[in-house]
Amino acid sequence: MTWLARIKEDVESVFHRDPAARNWLEVLLNYPGLHALLLHRLAHRLWCWRLKLLARLISSVSRFLTGVEIHPGAKIGRRFFIDHGMGVVIGETAEIGDDCTLYHGVTLGGTSWQKGKRHPTLERGVICGAGAKVLGPFTVGEGARIGSNAVVTKAVPAGATVVGVPGRIIKQVDRTQNNAKEHIAKQFGFDAYAVADMPDPTALAIKALLEHMHATDERMELLCKALQSLDADVELPCSKLDQASFSSLMDVQSSQKSEPKNKPESKQSESD
Repeated sequence: MTWLARIKEDVESVFHRDPAARNWLEVLLNYPGLHALLLHRLAHRLWCWRLKLLARLISSVSRFLTGVEIHPGAKIGRRFFIDHGMGVVIGETAEIGDDCTLYHGVTLGGTSWQKGKRHPTLERGVICGAGAKVLGPFTVGEGARIGSNAVVTKAVPAGATVVGVPGRIIKQVDRTQNNAKEHIAKQFGFDAYAVADMPDPTALAIKALLEHMHATDERMELLCKALQSLDADVELPCSKLDQASFSSLMDVQSSQKSEPKNKPESKQSESD
């Protein structure tokens, strides 16, 4: 992948995860997390070329300009996003997979002065909340979520949510079922990840509806298979939920929002 293609991908990841982003120019000029990532990619390339002093110099300049400290030896995957950025520290032997997100104040640090692997490995899709501290040479599994201000010092399984000091697992999801719920949620125009942990009654109600729809869809599929096994000639509409099923509804809702509301007619004043 070329440098321009990588920069384009990094900018697009900002739009996917920050609703405040409005246009490319704004993102390129005003997102310190993006600036720190681009400078790190340059510093890491120099580090791999054994130009370590120059790489550390670029890293120091990046920290001064953005408030984000990323050691040039750290390995970072694609579509990595640092939101707000101030106070983020990523150590030398840290490894970050694709589609990971860090918020301000996150530390990926070590607990030993010995050389070698000292910092954590984040697998694909990990989210670390503001102020989270992930300390030590262990792995945080794919899709795991680290709560704000949590202190994590041991391995986290895939799909788990960790909160508190010290960090403890409060929820671990089945990735297969969770992916199915996310797929249904995207068809309605919102993200199941955002619904999952929000203490909002409306969000919890939507989450319950999604789970009910997913369970109903599975039961209908089993019913269709059972009927077809009894009579091979019968044809039943056993298709799963798809985007086309809701396109007309979404078009109607968007058109209603765009239409201006009729203002009530003002009452005429009574003449004497």
